[in-house]
Parts: sequence; C-alpha cells; structure tokens
Amino acid sequence: MQAADGVTTQAIADSSEDGRNAGSADKLFLGHPRGLAFIVFTEAWERFSFYGMQALLVLYMATYLFQPENIGGVAGFAGFRIGVEAVFGPLSVQALATQVFGLYVGMIYFMPVLGGLLGDRWIGRRRAVLLGGALMAVGHFLMAFESLFLPALSLLILGAGLLKGNLAAQVGNLYSKDDPRRDSAFSLYVLAINIGAFVAPLVCGTLGELYGWHYGFGAAGIGMLVGIVIYVRGARWLPAENIGPNAGERPRLAPGDWRIIAAILVMLAITALFWTAQSQVWNTYPLWIRARVDREILGLTVPVTWFQSLDSLAVLIFAPAVLWFWRVQARRSAEPGDLPKIAIGCLVFAAAMMWLSVGELLSGGSTVSLVWPVVFHFICAWSFLYVGPIALALTSRAAPPAVNAMMVGSYYLAIFAGGIASGWLGRFYETVSPSAFWLIHAAVVGAGALLLFAFRTRLLQAMKLNPRAPG
Repeated sequence: MQAADGVTTQAIADSSEDGRNAGSADKLFLGHPRGLAFIVFTEAWERFSFYGMQALLVLYMATYLFQPENIGGVAGFAGFRIGVEAVFGPLSVQALATQVFGLYVGMIYFMPVLGGLLGDRWIGRRRAVLLGGALMAVGHFLMAFESLFLPALSLLILGAGLLKGNLAAQVGNLYSKDDPRRDSAFSLYVLAINIGAFVAPLVCGTLGELYGWHYGFGAAGIGMLVGIVIYVRGARWLPAENIGPNAGERPRLAPGDWRIIAAILVMLAITALFWTAQSQVWNTYPLWIRARVDREILGLTVPVTWFQSLDSLAVLIFAPAVLWFWRVQARRSAEPGDLPKIAIGCLVFAAAMMWLSVGELLSGGSTVSLVWPVVFHFICAWSFLYVGPIALALTSRAAPPAVNAMMVGSYYLAIFAGGIASGWLGRFYETVSPSAFWLIHAAVVGAGALLLFAFRTRLLQAMKLNPRAPG
C-alpha cells in the first residue's frame, strides 16, 4: 500500500517525540519501531479472546442457552427479551439468537468511539487499553456462569470499547509525520488480527463444541490475560501519553476539520453495507453451515467453528499476494486509490455471496458440498484485504489530529451498523430460501460498491486527500 498525502493521523504535539522513539528503535521489528511488536502481539491475543468467544456465541445461544429449558436460568433475560422484541418484533429462538448476536457485535464496535474519546482527552490510551483488557478478561470468565450471561456481555462490550480504538491509534502514534512505514504498520496490525482470529476458533471453538461451552469461553479469557501481560511488558516502547497537566498545548480542531470528519463518516456509512454482509460470516452463516453443509471428511465431522478459522487463514494466505499485486500495479502507475480499492472489495464480497446462492441452487435441496463454503472463504479473504485495512488506514490518515483516536474508533461505527443490520437480516433466514437469503446480502454489499464509485472524488476532496494517490 502506498501512502497518500493528507492530514497527519496523530496529534501534532506527539509527532516529534514519536519520531524520536521510532528512530531509536528502528529496524528492531521488521523494520518498524519496537513498540509495534508489543502492540501487534497484544492485538493478536485480544483477537484470540474475542473471536474465540464470538465463534461460539450464536451456536451457544441458538442451540443451548436460549432453549426453553435453559433460558429461565439467565438473570434478567425476560425483561431483556421484552425490550428486544419491542424494537424488532416477535422473534423465534433462532432469530432471537441472531438478533442478540447482531446487537452484541454492533455495540462492540460502537463503544470504541467513546473509548477513543476517553483515551484522547482524559485517561490516556495506555490506561484505556489496560482497563479495557481487564474488563474483557472478567467478561470472558463470567461466561462460564449461565446466570451471568448478560453482565458478561456488558463487560465485554465496555472492555472492547476502551481497548480497540486506543490500541489501534497507538500504531500510527509510533511514527513521525509522513513516515512511509505507517501503512505497512497497519497491515501488520491487521495481520495480527487475522492470526488471532485464525487460531481462536480452532482452540476455543473446538473446546466449546466438543467438550463444553464454558471450556471455550475460559480459554478466551486466558488469551486476554496473556495480551495484557504482553502490553505491560512493552510499556517502555509505547508512544508517550499526551494528557494531564503536563501534556502541554493540545491540538484543536482547525477550520475545515468538520468537513473532513463529515466525509469520513459518510465513507464509513457506505462501508457499513460491506460489514452487514461480512458480519453474517459470524452470525447466521454458522447456523447455515450446521444445517445445510455436508461436513463429513473421511468419516469425521468438521466442527462448525473451524470455518471461521478458514476465513482468517485465507486472509493470511492471500495477504502477501495482494500486497505484491498492488506493488506491481504501483510500478505501472495503475494501483487504485483508497476508495476504489474499497469499492472493488465490496464487489468481490458480493460475488462471494452469489457463490453461496449458486451452491444452494445447484444442491437441489440436498446438503451443499463442502467445496462451496471453502471457496467462499477465499473469495471473502480477497475482498476483506481490499476493505478492512484500507478503510482503517484511510480513516487514520485523514482524521484531524485533535480527534484522531476518536475517529479511529469511529471506523468501527461501520461495523456497529453492519452488526445491527446483520442481526435484523438474520430473521429472514427462516422465511426465505437459503439461496435468496444470500442473494439479498449480495445486493446489499454491491450497493456499497456503487455508492463508493459514485461519490469517490467528492469524498476525497472533502478529506483533503489526492484523488489519484493510492492507498
């Protein structure tokens, strides 16, 4: 990925010191500041804990916890269900599970906006990350107690809100202004996310599906504790804080910054259409795998959660190929810019959803061959690499210095909206054919691509970025 000219992604007051930190530790971690290693490995373990629990959650709710014989033991759930159905209408057990999952994922990705603001202005990013990690660890361990299901989810939501935006913001904060390594640092950060997401379903998912739900949730909690230890050990290499009475003059919003903020939010609103479809990979899709896919190989049944690992493994396999392809395009002056890349990713994901629909049609009502979901995940991987890291890097680069961590947190607003929408769309899985269900999602994400192509120039101009500069 090539860096585009634009507003620096971090506070101006931090830039000189961050540049010194970067220079003193140069080439100690793949050519990057040493602090990046601790941030990357912290994120990998945090994602292990998050995706380990998430891989099990919808299956746990739909097939066990929300069943009539078990749901009565969940403290406060009767009132919670009344509130959910007051907004979304009456829900079956399965529809309730997908809707609760959508709400959970949505709130997970909404809270980083508030957490980023806290880290920017009051408690500092380091304290926010540590407090967030501690809350997430407690939440994972509380999942072992069925009666505490709702408090456990609440702690996980609050913890992720404090941790995500503030940890991601520290990636850019390691570099001086205009350091060309910034984009590759975010690629390493996203790589860590996918390593954690690959390993988590294999460990937590297998424990949960085969040995007991609570073993899987407990393993997720242990993973979060490991992440906290790594982060603490790397404290001396992390970016300096800029809060409190000794912080000095903080950057303020400059004239025109609100226009940049508005353009970023419009871009994120459009990418929410991508995340609406992508979120189903962790929501309704596991239920489809369990019900419709022939998972038998040599007399063994592949656990449902392993497909989530395949999703992340495909990203790890394709990432070097995509980066190489972009370098080749750059040498020919043909590399797409940020927004065209995101639009291309949306089109590819629409093709992935159509692939599932075709697989259902060709199955003729019998179970779907294993090849269809396997190929689906590799198409998804190509799509994600064009959307996820590019949108994050673009948000970080374009966001005004005064609210950078908050805007990095705002990146997750798109996933928040997509998670809520995916939960709502999940109800139609029981009312339309599976083929039509996946076609609906193809149309949703395809619309996102069209909107990005249509408004590309105006958005980049409002962000004060060069429309021709690739991401």
